[in-house]
Amino acid sequence: MRLFGTNGVRGIVNRDVTADLALRLAMSLGTLTKGTVAVGQDTRTSGSMLSCAAIAGLLATGCKVIDVGIAPTPAVQYFVRDNADAGIVITASHNPREYNGLKLIAADGTEFGSEEELAVEDIYYRDAPKLADWRETGELTHVDILPAYIKGVMQNVSASDIAKRGFIVAVDTGSGAGSVVTPFLLSKLNCKVTTINAQIDGTFPSRNPEPTEDVLTDLGKIVVSNGADLGVAHDGDADRAVFIDENGNFVNEDVLLAIVVKHVLSKKRGPVVTPVSSSQRIEDVAEAAGSHVVWTPVGSIHVARVMMQVNAVIGGEGNGGIIFPEHQYCRDGAMTVAKVLEIMTERDRKLSELVNEIPKRYMDKTKVTCRDRDAAMQHIQSSVHGNVDTTDGVKIWYDDGWLLIRPSGTEPIIRIFVEAETEMRAHELLELGINMTKGC
Repeated sequence: MRLFGTNGVRGIVNRDVTADLALRLAMSLGTLTKGTVAVGQDTRTSGSMLSCAAIAGLLATGCKVIDVGIAPTPAVQYFVRDNADAGIVITASHNPREYNGLKLIAADGTEFGSEEELAVEDIYYRDAPKLADWRETGELTHVDILPAYIKGVMQNVSASDIAKRGFIVAVDTGSGAGSVVTPFLLSKLNCKVTTINAQIDGTFPSRNPEPTEDVLTDLGKIVVSNGADLGVAHDGDADRAVFIDENGNFVNEDVLLAIVVKHVLSKKRGPVVTPVSSSQRIEDVAEAAGSHVVWTPVGSIHVARVMMQVNAVIGGEGNGGIIFPEHQYCRDGAMTVAKVLEIMTERDRKLSELVNEIPKRYMDKTKVTCRDRDAAMQHIQSSVHGNVDTTDGVKIWYDDGWLLIRPSGTEPIIRIFVEAETEMRAHELLELGINMTKGC
């Protein structure tokens, strides 16, 4: 039985994710690490409970623990890279209010990969943590990591040029961890900032942490009424950022990634890394710039590790999670906000104009409940022919689009993604994918 899913350990608080689980998981990590571990959390109401349990587990194994408090996940990763041997972030990212989880961070600031997770799981399931002698239990300190993180972001964009523009920005941090960074970063960039849902509140009273188009209607209205240049919203731990243009329209996350890729490739050449679920638009802009795309399995850790291997100049997922290697190898919402402002500054374009420069394609997706995902995927893979990519699930390329069928890493479902040159063809491919999974 796997403890870790696609992004750490997650579940409903006090049913799946308990203080005991956090204690034992932290003791397992401490047994493996035996060093300095930073612990941070998003704003969820159960954050303190799980953080205290995790800190206790680490101290029990003799680790030195640095409690960084409420902070975006990428801020914790930025700190760990230069100051610790590992990290734990108490977060369930975009999941609903009742969820929480633990994400483990490696010494280089990236998320734990499957091999490291399996090593922790081995200790956890064998109930084999090595507790320290009473004279060698760990020590606890507290550090404010946010000023250094904000400074790091600003050092990797043209901050002075952005400041001269005096952008008007509306921000919806969803009462999550972005509340303690993004409004302040924007103020330092000389933006006029209007915030909504920027109070720290782990019940997420105004919207769920997932910043989807349907929950950002208020942000769109505020952008228009304030004459703002753009709006930005985060998920619960602010490792992702999504945008509203100056007309109040939601910017598709794959389009956002394509905008950033196009900008980066206009300055330097190199590989672009993104999961097989991302839009063909990424390859369109990469090829136009004389570059190429390296496709990975779904999951930011896969993107980050491959980026390091191929020396990629940019990478990310089509969900607002973009990775800037000059800054750090993880998804970073605040860095994405600053970079979009830099692009608008250097190109002297409105956000809607940047969107219109990206090739038009149509995407759709759905999910199908499946009792035996492995058997279903084996059947699908054996029954398809032609241009097929099995990097993650089964991706079938057609002359006018593609269809991806892959098992969920966290739920008993199969996910279906499609993209085509016309909306009608996208619907046809989605129906084809649904039919291929019938009876699974």
